[in-house]
Amino acid sequence: MKSFQEALTWLYGVQLFGVKLGLDSMERLVAEMGLGTVTGVSLGAPADTADRPKIIHVAGTNGKGSTCAMIASICRQAGFRTGLYTSPHLVCFRERIQVDGELISEAGALDGLRRIRCLVADWNPHPTFFEIVTALALDWFQQKGVQVIVLETGLGGRLDATNIVAPTVAVLTSIGMDHVQVLGGSLRDIATEKAGIIKPNIPVVSAPQEPDVLEIIQSVCEKKRAILRVVSNPLSECAVGLPGAIQRWNAALAQSAVEVAQLAVSLEAQRAGLAKVTWPGRFQKLGERLILDGAHNEAAARVLVATWEELYPGEKATVLFGALSDKDVRAVLLTLSPIIAELMVVPVFSPRALAPGDLLRMSQELLLGVPCRACASLSDALNQPTERRRLATGSLYLIGEILALQDGTRPEWSSQ
Repeated sequence: MKSFQEALTWLYGVQLFGVKLGLDSMERLVAEMGLGTVTGVSLGAPADTADRPKIIHVAGTNGKGSTCAMIASICRQAGFRTGLYTSPHLVCFRERIQVDGELISEAGALDGLRRIRCLVADWNPHPTFFEIVTALALDWFQQKGVQVIVLETGLGGRLDATNIVAPTVAVLTSIGMDHVQVLGGSLRDIATEKAGIIKPNIPVVSAPQEPDVLEIIQSVCEKKRAILRVVSNPLSECAVGLPGAIQRWNAALAQSAVEVAQLAVSLEAQRAGLAKVTWPGRFQKLGERLILDGAHNEAAARVLVATWEELYPGEKATVLFGALSDKDVRAVLLTLSPIIAELMVVPVFSPRALAPGDLLRMSQELLLGVPCRACASLSDALNQPTERRRLATGSLYLIGEILALQDGTRPEWSSQ
């Protein structure tokens, strides 16, 4: 591979191997790439040894990205060299791996992917896309000598590739129904998978949860002798850079995670970090007339509606909507219905996209009395005249397309 683009082409081709939950490949990658110093797993070291970074491991259904961004922002303001690993990306693949707010360089990503490709060429089974990207991130963080790593799970927790690490603290954001085809068809099943990031004797911080979810978390903590702290109040005493009441709960969770991790962070650094935090695609305003929010499940849609009604009381939106076929699109549309004045169905560039014709029929069936129409393209929808604010939602892929269009670029696509 001579260029970063060639490396990306190879990496995206790995998606043909599909999603494979389990830690065997990651254990082998960590061992053969010499990543024990950054993860702690091959050294058998406790999470708080001085020669390795503190790791804040975050799982949940909604709010993971925002909470991770807040934790990382606080740590940076406190002067810690901070690595942030999240998924998916919206426009640029390198968004997934950041150190002190700077994306991994193309040269760094190319070098890492070259080494990984050579290493795994004859592996059977071959590592998945997400396993390779996780190894790339950990390798980059080790090279950069980070002091704190904020690590977001990709799917679930127990068998997620990120669960290879020995964390300083485990963080659980709001847990709800999503990825039921993989994680299980009940809330208790999903909670059990997410709670799989809890390690023996490692403290846990959780957002408020449904009773069944909290019961699962408490049970796992008891079995593993892990001290549990459940956030009981939203943050109220300082500004938060992300809008909406839910972000004050996420801010309280981030603040608690930093405290439980025993990081030396002043109150001033906490306040500055929360005030300056940014996170694209989560009630992101492009000017005053276009809002982007990648709400792709029912719980996220509820939060979006609450935030909209908080900021624009009594106002309805012209909604640009695109979705993937493996999501509960009906539930999302019904949840959004109180704030929809008219709906424009737009195509989403993904092999998993719900066909616009099917989405239009579903919308017309569910949103009685609401004008619904299909647009030939995203640009077509954005150019349609309207006196209302536009709200683009339903899929993070759609959000990535809009952000790329605004910047005059093309998104680097991935199916994960």
